[in-house]
Amino acid sequence: MGRKEDNIKKATLLMSKPESIRNIGTAAHIDHGKTTFSDNLVAGAGMMSEELAGKQRFMDFDEQEAARGITINAANASMVHSVGGKEYLLNLIDTPGHVDFGGDVTRAMRALDGVYILTCAVEGMMPQTETVIRQALKERVRPMLFVNKVDRMINELQITQEAMIEKFSKIVAEVNKRIFDILPAPLNKEWQVKIEDGTVAFGSAYHNWAISAPFMKKSGITFKDVFNYLKEGKSKELSKKSPLHEVILDMAINHTPNPLIAQKRRIPVIWKGDLESDIGKQMLSCDKDGEVSLMVNKIIVDPHAGEVAIGRLFSGTVKRGQTLYISGISNPQRVQTVALSVGADRIPVDECCAGNIVAVSGLRDAVAGSTVSSLKDMEPFEKMTHYSEPVVTKAIEAKHMKDLPKLVEVLRSVAKADPSLNIEINNDTGEHLLSGMGELHLEITEYRILNDHGVEIISSAPIVVYQEGIKKKAGPFEGKSPNKHNKFYFEVEPLEQGVIDAIKRGDIDPGAKIKDPKATAKILSDFGMDKEEAKGIVAFKNNNVLIDTTKGIQYLHETMELVKQSFEESMAHGPLASEKVAGVKIRLMDAKLHEDTIHRGPAQVIPAVRQGIYGAMCLAGRALREPMQKVFISVPQDYMGDAVREVQSRRGIILDMGQEDINATVSAKCPVSEMFGFASAIRGATQGRALWSTENAGFEQMPNELQDKVVKEIRVRKGLNPEPYDAGYYSA
Repeated sequence: MGRKEDNIKKATLLMSKPESIRNIGTAAHIDHGKTTFSDNLVAGAGMMSEELAGKQRFMDFDEQEAARGITINAANASMVHSVGGKEYLLNLIDTPGHVDFGGDVTRAMRALDGVYILTCAVEGMMPQTETVIRQALKERVRPMLFVNKVDRMINELQITQEAMIEKFSKIVAEVNKRIFDILPAPLNKEWQVKIEDGTVAFGSAYHNWAISAPFMKKSGITFKDVFNYLKEGKSKELSKKSPLHEVILDMAINHTPNPLIAQKRRIPVIWKGDLESDIGKQMLSCDKDGEVSLMVNKIIVDPHAGEVAIGRLFSGTVKRGQTLYISGISNPQRVQTVALSVGADRIPVDECCAGNIVAVSGLRDAVAGSTVSSLKDMEPFEKMTHYSEPVVTKAIEAKHMKDLPKLVEVLRSVAKADPSLNIEINNDTGEHLLSGMGELHLEITEYRILNDHGVEIISSAPIVVYQEGIKKKAGPFEGKSPNKHNKFYFEVEPLEQGVIDAIKRGDIDPGAKIKDPKATAKILSDFGMDKEEAKGIVAFKNNNVLIDTTKGIQYLHETMELVKQSFEESMAHGPLASEKVAGVKIRLMDAKLHEDTIHRGPAQVIPAVRQGIYGAMCLAGRALREPMQKVFISVPQDYMGDAVREVQSRRGIILDMGQEDINATVSAKCPVSEMFGFASAIRGATQGRALWSTENAGFEQMPNELQDKVVKEIRVRKGLNPEPYDAGYYSA
């Protein structure tokens, strides 16, 4: 039996021992070496050839990943490692670093108990590193630090041993500052990463070596030895004496809590149900005999098995042929296969118990983010908040008419696998609108539609997604129903920034029904809303709020569902350019309703409410808000001016300029609409010497001088009247 087969056999035996399981992942800025690092761990554990580790990119088994040299999907693999004569099962997830795939990172974190934060020794802490640390800590995933590309630091920067140690200390301090700021006490001190206790390691994933303080004691290697080996170009010898997989997997076993310990800390944060209920207690204790509770973090489409849901099993045991329920869907679903993932292979098993990351087929209605349980009405896990939202759209259609029904199916499947995508089907034009985090996100999705599903498509040039808001408070404005028997009076004003921030952070879920108005009112008043006003909360849509301030109006209670429906529709398509509305507080001030139900049905109430809201927004001054991106550039001093000019020519605002080692750094903010083609332009301007990255920076009001032109373009593109209507139109 080969080493791989032997390990697979051991892995299937260890699956039933939660104290021997470690669920770990990687997270870092793009190109800081996560996939190469993961390859080495998989190779060291005997799951692939050691010669190819770091070159084969085993975890990037998607063709596009191999071609582009970046990770797009969060891939997972299980392996066995022994420490002190005891064997452990490690389930590893390798996540993407590119800002367009941040949603995958958030979902992967839900399945993990420990994560390696990778930073490059030369570039240090980068914006995306900070984002992934925040994502990990929000899910209460224990961080460990790996400083990668140490050989580059010594060979390229030619630094001394003292300077090397100083640079390491600076990186560790920066990471610890983030941990301290993000986590509540006492965890923010407990989870600090330290060189001396082995929660920090240094090395080179590409050259397959690593070193940590505990391993130095064990092997007798010192920092001086490492420095000398690298100075003399003896990386290969160093990798024999201090192999990366041994140092790193030891670190995971010693510092990542097993599921029995981790779930006690994590469940209260990621599940808001009753912890005293049976299922609550079963998840806290990782009870394999309890009810099944599984959180799906990824859907993959297998040409043979169909859709496979991969997720973390928090309690119970999943068996072949078992009936499970997906939250929000009443049909029971039957499990067809249960498997353990090893890179692109899945090893079928009869059953899998709590504490593992498992692959299940047969859950046809599951999407990434679903809660799956053997209980029909289990309280779902907390909704995952993504740190950015779709900002770029493409219109796509099937190249051949015969493929049209198949395209609708394929888009449904793609949306299941990637909830960060937004898909709208426009029945009037027959277009399918695909919105994603950036150009690359949409390119990859188009590639998948063609190659994985075999549908040829035609796509438009990328279009930017805007938002609509208002400038000031206005109203009340009267909205009349078509039969003139029902009248609603609305006032609008910008929503408090504290409430908007709370929705973005996930402290308030705008998609949930308001089950407990008192508790919701308390949260809103804590974030800056007036206490009395917060008591009248009726509904959220995106980050807009509907508040009822009326008292004792006859028939309003039974009409309120229609008012809510109209509010939600109005917030999805605003009056300025039919884009989503954001950051608006809408107050219902008064209403006059016909006593006869037949005269206040949907056909009367919905238009009246919409006219009232749109009219009040016109009086308040409608503003178009455009998506912004932060841009970070590192470039040799001589090319600094060219890089700055390139940013400024795209309506970019320079936020900061500095010096990092031998390079100059530029930090700026640019509108997404001006960033198309930036990659080739910045390469041209700096002769390919610029290192750059972006991260989404929310939406900002567009300059007035540009707004009219852009609104006209959007309206024409959507087949609307080029000029938006004024308040007079809505009072007619």
